[in-house]
Amino acid sequence: MDISDYIKQLQSVEEYSFSWDELVTACHKTDTALTRKLSRLVAKKEIINLRKGFYLIIPPRYSKQELLPIQLFADKLFKYLDSKYYLGFYSAAKFLGAGHQQVHKEYVMTDKAFLHIKKSSLDIHFFTNSKWPTKNILEKKSDAGIFKISSPALTAADLIYHQNKLGGINRMLAILEELSEEITIQDIEDLLSWYPNKSTLQRLGFLLEKELQVESNLYTPIIKYLRASKYYPVLLSPKSKEKPGAIHNNWKVDVNVKLENDL
Repeated sequence: MDISDYIKQLQSVEEYSFSWDELVTACHKTDTALTRKLSRLVAKKEIINLRKGFYLIIPPRYSKQELLPIQLFADKLFKYLDSKYYLGFYSAAKFLGAGHQQVHKEYVMTDKAFLHIKKSSLDIHFFTNSKWPTKNILEKKSDAGIFKISSPALTAADLIYHQNKLGGINRMLAILEELSEEITIQDIEDLLSWYPNKSTLQRLGFLLEKELQVESNLYTPIIKYLRASKYYPVLLSPKSKEKPGAIHNNWKVDVNVKLENDL
């Protein structure tokens, strides 16, 4: 089988990515012949060599942007990389009805460290966490099959935890407000069953109550959880040389930044 026929066959079943090994198995050509043909397709921008041995097909409807939506290849990519993953942060938010800001980067949480990918218009940033979620990962369906994203509560927690790497708390405040409308009590309780970072839970609870002013049944489980063990004063926006000062709220959160919602 010719590479072009193989690519057409994949697209006919809504597959938009393939590995080198899959290509070799399907085409029965020499490595040299396959490499030469692939190079031509990459030059024509019909294929993107995303990672060594892993390729994306760019169909005509995406050729102008020179990118493929991440939901069309994420699951296959991370199976190839033998890594757990979920689309998180701003990438998850857009699938949860909280994507009012156009973000031209993709954000993925994985259980292994990977280098940032910048290929054509694709810009993928990777984060790792110390404890892989046992809950709060949702499965969504795309044309190419299933892909995984963080739940609204985990998306909010991840944004707050990594705020200094993602533009600061004010940049994400509007998205947190939109996410808060999607968070359920079950989502919060699931998060509390495994989430390891107490200071992030304090910041999340504080924002839900004081800034986003959600129904009390959403943040009550968090304050009960915190009160059942010791928790200590924290800065709303962590700064390396700053320590929490006077605190006047149950969350023990020192509001050390002026909050401005751009929604």
